[in-house]
Amino acid sequence: MQSRRGEKAINSYEKAITIARACLEKKAEDVKILDIRKISSISDFFVICSASSTRRTETIKDAVDQKLRLNNCRVWHEEGRSPGTWIILDYSDVIVHIFHEQVRKFYNLDRLWGDADLVMLNDK
Repeated sequence: MQSRRGEKAINSYEKAITIARACLEKKAEDVKILDIRKISSISDFFVICSASSTRRTETIKDAVDQKLRLNNCRVWHEEGRSPGTWIILDYSDVIVHIFHEQVRKFYNLDRLWGDADLVMLNDK
């Protein structure tokens, strides 16, 4: 797959794995990759994670962005930068949800998208 500028781009599965690993490197908690291809057309994967503070949500967001830039991927849309309780990064085929712990419990996307297949990270 080629990016717009001709560089080799990673596919959505590789992107989701890269994102999850970036989250884990920055101490994100309860990192999950949901494969939503069979149940929705909005994206291929959701990556959902939690952080214990708003500072950590920002750190995780920055790490994800940096890793994907190294793979020639740019965010299409971003929401929730401040106050950092729920940051959404839309990479079109992968959507990242970085939650403060309490906000994740309240919105419970894990249950809302419970029909999605869970992708396992081998080196978790």
